[in-house]
Amino acid sequence: MTPRLREKYKNEIIKSLMSKLNLKNSNAVPKIEKIVLNMGLGEDALDKKKLETCIKDMASITGQYPLVTRFKKSISNFKSRKGANAGLKVTLRNDRMYEFIDRMINIALPRVKDFRGLKDSSCDRFGNFSFGIKEHIIFPEINFDKVDRIRGLDVTIVTTSQSQEETISLLKEFNFPIVKSTEKKKKKIKKIKKMPEKEEKKEEKEKNG
Repeated sequence: MTPRLREKYKNEIIKSLMSKLNLKNSNAVPKIEKIVLNMGLGEDALDKKKLETCIKDMASITGQYPLVTRFKKSISNFKSRKGANAGLKVTLRNDRMYEFIDRMINIALPRVKDFRGLKDSSCDRFGNFSFGIKEHIIFPEINFDKVDRIRGLDVTIVTTSQSQEETISLLKEFNFPIVKSTEKKKKKIKKIKKMPEKEEKKEEKEKNG
């Protein structure tokens, strides 16, 4: 069965984006190419049982067995050595990608406490949209009662977009909860108006009698 969002892209989103982005050729319409998920292992990399748990959780969330990534060089500050397990990586394409998006947008993200949306500043000029998920337990595939430790995930949506505007427009069509990032306004410091020299001397003279 074809995923719901794949059908939506084909039947609705392409037409909508052609109009919004002023495109004449449907082949020029941006699309989501793949989704890359990463989970750092940290101390879990040294424990075989915990490593197996991480792999199992990642596979449950994505529907695909993860690749174990390794450190390419030793870093003393992080107590990591070359060749040691660093993290888990999954690359989703086609049907699994669309199914994951559907679950993430409609079930997982709404479970995030005090969720205020994904900032549009998470988009780069190469058509990638990246954000972090602090708690993997927001995914319905994870049984909270069997969780030994809460872990985080990094998600990167890779698109064929040619600009940030195209990327944001594309993801919004899939109902990604994207919001504008607000920069902190700098407080204006009021300048104290200096008293003219003549008035200053006059005031000082009056005070002294």
